[in-house]
Amino acid sequence: MAGNVRRFYELTAKLLSGEAFSFAALKGKVVLVENENCKNEEILNCLKYIRPGNGFEPKFQLLEKVDVNGKDAHPLFDYLKSSLPFPSDDTMALMSDPKFIIWSPVCRNDVSWNFEKFLVGPDGEPYKRYSRNFLTIDIEADIKELLRRVK
Repeated sequence: MAGNVRRFYELTAKLLSGEAFSFAALKGKVVLVENENCKNEEILNCLKYIRPGNGFEPKFQLLEKVDVNGKDAHPLFDYLKSSLPFPSDDTMALMSDPKFIIWSPVCRNDVSWNFEKFLVGPDGEPYKRYSRNFLTIDIEADIKELLRRVK
């Protein structure tokens, strides 16, 4: 469960630099949270030299790697999973092979694999959850819809 957290903007996490980051800094913005599979030191190098490459420097916050499921799940993912219990594009998404379940306890709303995504509206309300198979580029229409709400 998300504990006492009632709003996205009450959450905090650590940036790759180790600095604390408050999601309150994102008030009024559309936010995409994506669980990826790299370790902290790999994330920037992958972006800079592999995809998209050519020295790419992100202009968005990159957070330290955290647990997304089980008893050690980060409060951000507890909150998002309780707000959006399954991906909108695959309501039956579960881990396909039980040997990959390495956390406990296992819950129906767990993130089933890397690259699951959560879209949060400018009001801080979780808007939609997407499975790992849903291409990030295809979220554009939902992002545009949420951006229309920003004034």
